[in-house]
Amino acid sequence: MVMSRLWEWLISMAILVELLGAEGSQFKAARLHRWSTASLSYLKSSLCQQVSFLSDSECKRLAEIPQTAVAVYVAQPRAGEKLLTILPDSGLSSGAAHDAVITLDPSPEVSFGHPVTVFYIDFNVNERRCGTRDGLYLGNYECMTLALKSRCENLLKRRTSRSERQNAKDRARKRLKAQAPGSGLKREVRNAGGRSRREERLVGLCEIHFVPLVVGQKDGSKEQRLRCVEQKGFAPCPRPLTITSPNPAVANCELNKNTRRCHRQQLSSRKSCLMYQTCDHGVLLSGGWKEHLTYQRHVYNVVHFYRMLRRNGFRTENIKTFFAGDGQIPVDEETEDIYPATEKVMIRSHISYICRAVNCADSLVLYLNSPTRNDGTMLLWDVNNNGIADQKEKYTVGELLMDLEGCNAHRVLIFVDQSYSGTLAKKLLSSKKHPNVVLISNSRGSEFTWGSSFTQFWAELQPDQCLIDYFFKNVAWASPSILGIIESTPGLLNSTIYGGACYNNPPLTPEEVKREYMGCQNLPTAVWYQTIQRKEDLPH
Repeated sequence: MVMSRLWEWLISMAILVELLGAEGSQFKAARLHRWSTASLSYLKSSLCQQVSFLSDSECKRLAEIPQTAVAVYVAQPRAGEKLLTILPDSGLSSGAAHDAVITLDPSPEVSFGHPVTVFYIDFNVNERRCGTRDGLYLGNYECMTLALKSRCENLLKRRTSRSERQNAKDRARKRLKAQAPGSGLKREVRNAGGRSRREERLVGLCEIHFVPLVVGQKDGSKEQRLRCVEQKGFAPCPRPLTITSPNPAVANCELNKNTRRCHRQQLSSRKSCLMYQTCDHGVLLSGGWKEHLTYQRHVYNVVHFYRMLRRNGFRTENIKTFFAGDGQIPVDEETEDIYPATEKVMIRSHISYICRAVNCADSLVLYLNSPTRNDGTMLLWDVNNNGIADQKEKYTVGELLMDLEGCNAHRVLIFVDQSYSGTLAKKLLSSKKHPNVVLISNSRGSEFTWGSSFTQFWAELQPDQCLIDYFFKNVAWASPSILGIIESTPGLLNSTIYGGACYNNPPLTPEEVKREYMGCQNLPTAVWYQTIQRKEDLPH
């Protein structure tokens, strides 16, 4: 037994030496390719046999996905050190350390979160021991196992086949039909629907939606070790954006809600609402969460939408942008009034103040382009660098609705270019406290959003174009709930984005449009006086 263990240890050391290149940090291409193809084969042929939370349509898509559409991320082993894997939205079923981690992203052009597949690779594991772990034995004493969220441990393996589960569903339907009509049946149907909804939520909770943070077991700085690797036959790696996280002093300021004293750029919302003016305001929010989830396209998205607002008369001082960890966008002419997305208190305070101030905003436009959990929660930035999203690092749908509740703006337009907008759409549709809020999104309910086509579409909006007409140019991406919101408030989109009338007869001249609608307008004396009287009611 001792000799057997010693032999396994010697083999594993030989494997590790083979894995490490001359500089101690590069995989051998052949071994990396073998790992990648083995994990892709598992994804296409075995994943749906091992887990029970994927739908038949998802399984079919994965089974047919081409290799060229899948991006590969790998965390490299280092001698004498194992790796820990961290997710922002949940723990993992195996919190243990592993020798290597490989992640497949079958949708690299899709906004996070969206389903990705994570595998652990452990060395010095023979075939028998690998089988007891429900792993895939790769040879050479390497064992690959599937990573899943901890709250889904009971769903790791299928207890029944798909046909058996379908038969169980059919029996449940027959039982419902066999019941006598009346309140009992209705109550049972509602309960059945409730179970279905809970199961739907559980489905989203089981999937891994983000490329994880993988760190060395003894690395206090939590350096990301998982890197996208270019491989022949696989998808090219996304273009990462070089950004820096806030320094510890700034991070502590925000966590202690003391941003006024130590933030490098102070945002004074009260200067945005002058008593004698009403203006159009914009808030652009692109969180990013971590460097490895923030790409060059996110910069383009923010800049293009910003330029669209400027083209439609929004003044520079009335557009506030919150971006990534340091707030810096590498475009010289666009760097004014850009703040880090770390400033959750500042973001919420600014939106709330614009809404609470009387006669401050005519059009209030929000643009959201952050990584999102399956419940619509936006991830801002990992301020404390622990890889886990705490309350100060995420912006929930409930918090956004609270900040917009009873908003005094004439119209609030929310442009959502991020995944899982369904929760926000449903809550707006049933809310009586947001009568002037319209959601415009490109993802259907619980779906995720592809690329930047939505932002590119709206970035072309011109000052003379009516929102409702422009919207229906590309209505194919609108979900029923979003269409329901628009149908319930059609007048809010029957104007330009800055509140101008759509169909003037005779048409207004460009000078008249700028004077009467664009940017800011002076308030009549009577309205100004009423504003002064009500100013005392504003929060201080």
